[in-house]
Amino acid sequence: MTGSKIKIRKVCEWCGAEFFAQKVTTKCCSHKCNSRAYKAAERDKRIQKAEANTEEIVINKPLKSVKDKEFLSFAEAGILLGISRQAVYKMVDSGHLKAAKISSRLSFIRRSDVEAMLDAKPYDKRVSKQKSPITEFYTTAEIKEKYSVAESWIFVVAKKQNIPRTLNRGKTYWSKKHVDKYFAKQAPDPAIIEWYSVQDIIYKFGMTLSAIYTLASSTAIPKRKEGKMVYYSKKHFDIAKGIAQPDEPQYYTVAEAMVRFNMSRDQIYHYVKDYNIPKVREGKYTKISKPDLDKLFEAPKIE
Repeated sequence: MTGSKIKIRKVCEWCGAEFFAQKVTTKCCSHKCNSRAYKAAERDKRIQKAEANTEEIVINKPLKSVKDKEFLSFAEAGILLGISRQAVYKMVDSGHLKAAKISSRLSFIRRSDVEAMLDAKPYDKRVSKQKSPITEFYTTAEIKEKYSVAESWIFVVAKKQNIPRTLNRGKTYWSKKHVDKYFAKQAPDPAIIEWYSVQDIIYKFGMTLSAIYTLASSTAIPKRKEGKMVYYSKKHFDIAKGIAQPDEPQYYTVAEAMVRFNMSRDQIYHYVKDYNIPKVREGKYTKISKPDLDKLFEAPKIE
């Protein structure tokens, strides 16, 4: 049998030299390069396996240190459950997990209480919610009349917001619930009572339309529409132009409170809980009432 006469120009994956191969699957120019490439690949596999074993040891080392302990700190309970310390605090605050408070800085959780909590709350399979059918609709004309928007605008926004619609006898009908929900989110803050019209801004500040739109967009100035007229919050626009001062913030983030009062995160949460300091949740951040926290830590005085 004669050898293949096909010649395929390739580059050796080991040494980078050009060569002609007789198969498209050939990767190296010679047996020597092929052997070296195979040995390097096997060495990389051994290294990856060793690193994976080391990573497993590092991960499991903290777990082994608390495996046989009966009394656990909040951090150790988190290690045992595979969750953060703050998650353990939340479980204790909500009453799901028992804890013993020895002093203001010393608390323990029994291992048996962790096991009892898990035994008391077996996993229940989630039952998927049945979607209720949409039965209330707006016509396009009704949306235009109620919210003073253009027909083309309705179709553009509905596509971006995935507002359900249906066609019936040549007319488009839009889900009333979804349309109302969208416009409710777009509604201006009812606390804003003073507004500039575009003409007011042009007259007062001598700005062009494009400058107004750019400033309003870049500084997120609240606006509202009435028909074709657009109005901007007077207070926010004046702040953006530097002729008014923003209100003093009413909340500290936890990080700001730690710096302001030179305390740890646990100490801040301790005082917030024990003295019932109001707090709010914004996204993934917890914010604490600034006036209440300032009052708690203000210097004592005799009147």
